[in-house]
Amino acid sequence: QLSGGQQQRIALARALVFDPKLVLMDEPLGALDKQLREHMQFEIKALHERLGITVVYVTHDQGEALTMSDRIAVFNDGRIQQLAPPATLYEAPENSFVAGFIGENNALPGVIEKLDGDNALVRLANGALIDATAVNIRENGQPTTVSIRPERVEFKPEMMPPDAHTIDAEVRDVVYMGDILRTRLRVAGSDDFVMKCRNTLGQTRLSPGQQIKIGWHPRDARALDPVTTQQGSVN
Repeated sequence: QLSGGQQQRIALARALVFDPKLVLMDEPLGALDKQLREHMQFEIKALHERLGITVVYVTHDQGEALTMSDRIAVFNDGRIQQLAPPATLYEAPENSFVAGFIGENNALPGVIEKLDGDNALVRLANGALIDATAVNIRENGQPTTVSIRPERVEFKPEMMPPDAHTIDAEVRDVVYMGDILRTRLRVAGSDDFVMKCRNTLGQTRLSPGQQIKIGWHPRDARALDPVTTQQGSVN
């Protein structure tokens, strides 16, 4: 007769009552609805901090991993791709698999035109040249995938940093998501480039077919290895 949330709480209490040093949680919130799932995430995190126990938490929900973890290990084909705190994993992925697996990500294929230390000049599929931070890139002519997070993209000139890189874009569609406006753009031959803008007072509403210029800071663009299609998990 217990609800799903009540069952999860009792299962958690039974696991913790013996004061274990290590607890393994394997997809513990998978059967709950979104609101209850988010509530239980914070409840488990608070218990972890208050009781001082170590929790190994296995999940395929990337948002859940970012919310609850002190450190995250991203696995692919049995190998750890990156082990880092959530902010590092999200903002500084070491390869294209991690960039695409954790959070939403724009991936633009290109070729390294010029490499100067950590700075890379990348020629995109449509011939456009952009600056990016080189990550595990070693030579000119090497194929690469440029990773840019949607929330780091701006279209208002006054919101862009002084040294922002700009590129032409065409609005494909705009999705209202309450707190944000998710805009899908055609950029450098790709129809799946996403820009996320906060739904603030006076926010400009774009329309499909509209031609705009978008921009981002060069350090927010990371030149990584070419994209792979393998699946992974987070712990």
